[in-house]
Amino acid sequence: MIRTRRGIHAAFLALGLAGTALLAAPAWAAGTLTISSPQDPGSWDPIDTFLVNWASVATNIYDGLTYRGADLKLVPGLATAWEELDDGKRIRFTLREGVKFHDGEPFNAEAVKFTFDRLLGEEGKKGPQRSNYAAIDKVEIIDAKTVDFHLKAPDPVLLTKLAGYGAMIVPPKYIQEKGDDYFNAHPVGTGPFKVVSYEPKIGIKLEAFADHWGGAPKLSNLEYRFIAEPATAVAELQAGRVDLVIPPTIPVGMIPTIQADPKLEVVSTAGPTVYALRFNTKSGPTADERVRKALILGVDRDAIIQTILGGQAAPIASFQGALSFGNDPAMKPLPYDPEKAKALLKEAGIATGTTLQIDVRGNDSTFNEVSQAIASYLQVIGLNATIKPYETNVLLNDIIPAGKTGAMFEQAWGGWTLDYDNTAYSMYHSGEKWNPYDSDPKLDALLESQRSITDRAKREEILQSIAHYTADRALEIPLYNYNAIFGVSKRVKNFTPVPDSRLRLTDVTVE
Repeated sequence: MIRTRRGIHAAFLALGLAGTALLAAPAWAAGTLTISSPQDPGSWDPIDTFLVNWASVATNIYDGLTYRGADLKLVPGLATAWEELDDGKRIRFTLREGVKFHDGEPFNAEAVKFTFDRLLGEEGKKGPQRSNYAAIDKVEIIDAKTVDFHLKAPDPVLLTKLAGYGAMIVPPKYIQEKGDDYFNAHPVGTGPFKVVSYEPKIGIKLEAFADHWGGAPKLSNLEYRFIAEPATAVAELQAGRVDLVIPPTIPVGMIPTIQADPKLEVVSTAGPTVYALRFNTKSGPTADERVRKALILGVDRDAIIQTILGGQAAPIASFQGALSFGNDPAMKPLPYDPEKAKALLKEAGIATGTTLQIDVRGNDSTFNEVSQAIASYLQVIGLNATIKPYETNVLLNDIIPAGKTGAMFEQAWGGWTLDYDNTAYSMYHSGEKWNPYDSDPKLDALLESQRSITDRAKREEILQSIAHYTADRALEIPLYNYNAIFGVSKRVKNFTPVPDSRLRLTDVTVE
């Protein structure tokens, strides 16, 4: 039976590790947690990535000024306190004393300033994170334990953003001496675990950092193995060579296999991850809004959720889930209406048998099933949908940002801040990495306007209007909000799934 954690628990999460190769014997060394992760992010630098599978590892390597745990409450991290000044345009942080990076370098105000100068400078410009922190004008050192963030405009989500991804604090001296390329593969932070070794495409190994300011972790080692093939990951879990399989690896069809094993269990939790098929709005048939709406009307998403996903998802009307600030619960998805879809296609002059390409992540077996079902639905309304799989990093880092997709492409988004801005600005603002095709001045203005509003009700109203506007323009087929599904060995104790999969494993133990 699936153990569902829909209420978010207050305990910090626990997770595990990296490996290098398939081991012949179970990885049951005392104090070692072995984790199967579906993807090697390719770089461990916080400014280089947006990937959830980066954060599920790196949350144990790095700390931010703030921290958001499993209960979703924001608490002190490397900053012990903060104060908003000058009508929200300046934030003063008091820094934690006595903290060291894994290489012994001291954490101080210089490290904070270096981190954000780097993020907002030329190095940060190369990655996808800088725009999330665009409200920061500069960081001023007041003294060794005090910094002021001067903002161009108030940012109501900034304190949450400082708890993850690009805002993780990095060591100045280490990076200056070793260089950015070396840092990508040999990361150093202040977190509860430090990196022992990293083998690209194979795994990453961590060991407990006994001098962590929050106390030493209960585990001695974490080992993450990068296993893209779901069947292989589940087989390794059954064999005892893996203790934990993290999302989005486990297909719904494999849940009964895990449940049937008395040594294992399935843990499922509602989270922020949403799936959509986004459109090429610039060229081809999907440049026509009528065609895009026809494609939405032509897919029975409720049937997909119940049959292929086994009920482990909820329908969405915009590209966000129910936990997202900015979600309008009164907003309903377009209904399944194949006859209306056919009429719109005819009105748009689309000939029967027109071919449309759907680009997907090749290792996402669950979504591959979903895309096959979508292709079948589109055939009913007279279209020939072909599916083109890509290696995940190729699709995300080359095909989509360069605008080289087919008519539709898979987009999964975590929205880890649980604020629609984190999704909407990246997806819809002109010039953003994940918006290679569309440019809408009205939408740009809406997205920009809400970023500096501190009135929560007013800001929510604008975010909801953005959701309605993008739905009216049919910029994607909003598919579903998918549960995070974990396969867990029963020898793992004190494991709590987090909604955003940013697993902090300090309290986890293994028998």
